[in-house]
Amino acid sequence: MNSDGSRWNYEAVQSLLALAREGVPVSVISLKLKRPVAEVRSKLSDLGVTPAAEV
Repeated sequence: MNSDGSRWNYEAVQSLLALAREGVPVSVISLKLKRPVAEVRSKLSDLGVTPAAEV
């Protein structure tokens, strides 16, 4: 859930995957999706996706 209590819906997961595949760092994904960094990392881990390295 993000800070306002919403769960990961289909669109949010698709956005997360697209950004991760583009090599966008987790900190930037967090800002774009308005979710905490830890939550983004956790969801990527749940999906078996390795995040891009922070620059």
